[in-house]
Amino acid sequence: MTIQQSCSVVAFLSATVFLPASALAAPKDQETNLKAAAMAPMDGASAEKLIAQWPNRPKLGAQQMIAQYGMPQEATSERLTWLNQGKFKRIVVTKEENPHDFPKPHMDYIQHIISYQVPAAKAGALAEYDGSLTYDRTVGEMAARCDLEGHNILTLNLAHDIVTGKKSAEDARKAFGQNVVDDVMGKMPAYVTALQFEPPSQTADADKPTMPGAPKRVTKAAGKDAELDDAAILSMIIAVDENEVVAASEAERRKLRPEVLAYAKMLHKAHGKSADDTMKLGQKINTTPTDTAVVEELRMKGAGELAAIVPMEGDEFGRAYVDAMVKGHTDVLATIDNKLLKSVKSEALKKHLTETRAHVAHHLDEAKKLQANAKR
Repeated sequence: MTIQQSCSVVAFLSATVFLPASALAAPKDQETNLKAAAMAPMDGASAEKLIAQWPNRPKLGAQQMIAQYGMPQEATSERLTWLNQGKFKRIVVTKEENPHDFPKPHMDYIQHIISYQVPAAKAGALAEYDGSLTYDRTVGEMAARCDLEGHNILTLNLAHDIVTGKKSAEDARKAFGQNVVDDVMGKMPAYVTALQFEPPSQTADADKPTMPGAPKRVTKAAGKDAELDDAAILSMIIAVDENEVVAASEAERRKLRPEVLAYAKMLHKAHGKSADDTMKLGQKINTTPTDTAVVEELRMKGAGELAAIVPMEGDEFGRAYVDAMVKGHTDVLATIDNKLLKSVKSEALKKHLTETRAHVAHHLDEAKKLQANAKR
């Protein structure tokens, strides 16, 4: 009942990395080891082997970045990535090169990413300025992709001028061409040699919910017992439902026994409706569901449980899925009985919880039947 899909892939070189069993038993140590490995540069021989078959221009770009910044921290057969180099959050060189005719025909394969927040009102102007300039408002990043580091720096400097109102998109396009000419003439223009501004550190923008009744995020820490108010209870129900929907969706993609597949489809519909009903109830009782730390913990638990069984196939996945449903529904019943029903204040929410408990109990009974049939 607390299962949600989670997918996280970290690629080092072009090989698969297998962790020792001891790492699986020590999540904190494992996280520390992975972070250390992510920052460890690869050796020169491995880099040479990876880019040996690349086209000449990307290969040149890769060698230039290696000469400038040392060996990359992340590498695959398709790309090399450097992390936190000076003012750059990431530098990426790709095997793939894309034709780009501004300000003159060339190929794009080197990307420089900085922390940056682009105002929505400036998005159109930036798109008009350069199609190889991209940004991610949620993460808070802006990236330039070209064939030379200096031209990426130039792209970012002029983009900053557009955002700050110093130049229009057309002015920036003209300035780009002139700076390239000056660079070719050996004049070393400042806009090509270094960023003329300091990228801000706090740039992420999580946006805001637009679905009626959707939960709101809470970042401040609080004691878990104090968090079990009606707003958190609403959000806990939604989190359980969403975990179930994601898990059922994964099961529905698999080739499973008909009865297991039918069970997954039933859960998908039932929990989708429950999540919708819960958000509507929050609106009715004028209480916005709140994703507190305890709710986030519930979501994370679901993600971890689903991640553990996703690699399985066929009947093995089906059995693991049913086992997880038995355990998860049992846990949710205990949480409803021992915590939520004892903490709820709203009578309407208490009624909803009681109805939810009946649905959970039914789902548990059905899962136990499937579990028993699988053992015969």
